[in-house]
Amino acid sequence: MKDIRVLSLDQLKDYFLTLGEKPFRAKQVYDWLWSKNLHSIDEMTNLSKSLRERISEEYTINPVSVDQLQKSTDGTIKNGVKLHDGLLVESVLIPTETRTTACVSSQVGCSLNCEFCATARLKRMRNLEVAEIVDQVALIDSQSKMYFNRPLSNIVFMGMGEPMMNYKNVVEAIRKITQPEGLGMSPRRITVSTSGLPKMIKMLADDELRVKLALSLHSAIESKRNEIMPFSDKFPLTDIMEALQYWYQKTGSVITFEYCVWKGINDGDEDIKALIRYCKQVPSKVNLIQYNPIGDGKYDQCNKQAEDNYVRQLENAGITVMIRKSRGGDIDAACGQLANKATD
Repeated sequence: MKDIRVLSLDQLKDYFLTLGEKPFRAKQVYDWLWSKNLHSIDEMTNLSKSLRERISEEYTINPVSVDQLQKSTDGTIKNGVKLHDGLLVESVLIPTETRTTACVSSQVGCSLNCEFCATARLKRMRNLEVAEIVDQVALIDSQSKMYFNRPLSNIVFMGMGEPMMNYKNVVEAIRKITQPEGLGMSPRRITVSTSGLPKMIKMLADDELRVKLALSLHSAIESKRNEIMPFSDKFPLTDIMEALQYWYQKTGSVITFEYCVWKGINDGDEDIKALIRYCKQVPSKVNLIQYNPIGDGKYDQCNKQAEDNYVRQLENAGITVMIRKSRGGDIDAACGQLANKATD
């Protein structure tokens, strides 16, 4: 049976009309599904038992479930999330003193081939459905309340997969998360991270979701970026910059460049100068992300001197830069480590 959550509000209205029911029943069900995140048709208590039974003859609800939960010494929680067909993805709750952030996945596996990322080594099995994305957020919201006594404050699409390659479902999930009839979260607290698909960046700008945008950059030297992220040879940095400028023109939202510095790969002065030139072309800021090894020995975190050199030169150039410390590394929950790795 189909998951009833594939139906839009208008489709629900049409469905209830075929049952001889009033259209307002659709709004009641929609509220149960997206605002209350209910996972059982039988628990929709403002519907008659007979109506619930009729719905259950045609539709079901396939919620995600936690297959494995791991807690880091720094408070980070990683969820091994099982989907209705038995496939697994991972999502992460990242707490700080002032916020709790959900890092959610958009694909089972990944379509891209970034050399430094464990997820890229997994075969892309399929895109996540809208409800599967929303379920991850609702799950982490409940964990935030349970473990940290506060609701989820931020969402980042930085888990498994490339969000722009599951564009339709990611956008619809964001609408469900932000609409008053859904989870009611502010879109300004949601960041979509992409490895750089110019056409889709422009499309996201046109859709006016009011979310934030982050670009996984890692080098502003074309040949070097293509070695680090081989798929990027199809998307030149000039094309990406044109899309970013379009994004800023349409949204007024500053772009975040996500940037890992690796020993002997992109830790030289020429790399910093190239990054500064790239940043100067559009209002932006840089997050220097401390790398989390994935066991191949090729990509190693740079030394403190190289990191400090980046910070100093970026700040001298008037560019805002933040160092994002690794969280959850002891449970393989940190950036680039999500790969459905089982524990004993």
